[in-house]
Amino acid sequence: MMLEVQDIHTYYGESHALQGVSLRLDEGETVCLLGRNGAGKSTTLRSIIGLTPPGRGRVVFAGRNIAGMPAYRIARMGVSLVPEDRRILPGLTVRENLEVGQYRRPGLQPRWSIERIFDEYPMLAELAGQDGATLSGGQQQMLAVARSLMSEPQLLLLDEPNEGLAPVIVKQIGELIDALAGTTTILFTDQSVRFALRHAKRAYILEKGRIVHEADCGSLARDAQTQRRYLSV
Repeated sequence: MMLEVQDIHTYYGESHALQGVSLRLDEGETVCLLGRNGAGKSTTLRSIIGLTPPGRGRVVFAGRNIAGMPAYRIARMGVSLVPEDRRILPGLTVRENLEVGQYRRPGLQPRWSIERIFDEYPMLAELAGQDGATLSGGQQQMLAVARSLMSEPQLLLLDEPNEGLAPVIVKQIGELIDALAGTTTILFTDQSVRFALRHAKRAYILEKGRIVHEADCGSLARDAQTQRRYLSV
């Protein structure tokens, strides 16, 4: 098992944001985390990566409890987060943003290099010398994902990868998730139920900081009642 989150409770001050969340991902799985705005999806990812450490519970990654570790140590172990706001570094070119993300873990054969990124994603190669802050939203999202790959992640966390993007870019993001699924374990959040169920194998639904439903995506796609109950606006 790549990741097991065990009964985590996460707080923002006195606000009890996550109230006993548990989930698991096997190696090579792509899993989506669904729920209405404010359900706790982003907080779950932040708790896993250590940006908002859980006050109680365990986060077991590759057999080791990482709950409470600083985020930089978790990242060096092979967990990478692409945040909702992308965090492209202004004043640095596309190439330099990729270089900043580069990290080689000892004993691991490198899979990703800037040359491979440019081969796989020609759009980024064409923009290599451009300031990352001047890119469109879709271009920034592609750069943010590509930068995360430079750290050779075993587990990739994607927070709302389609937020505010045009349909053509959403399609490209879906194709990117599908391509990465062959070599990388992925947990992502998304507001589009249709997109999430198309590109993930299993789904968890969060409501008010609790997991209220778990299913394979095929079953959930046919379960209109559960979708209306937990996901309709």
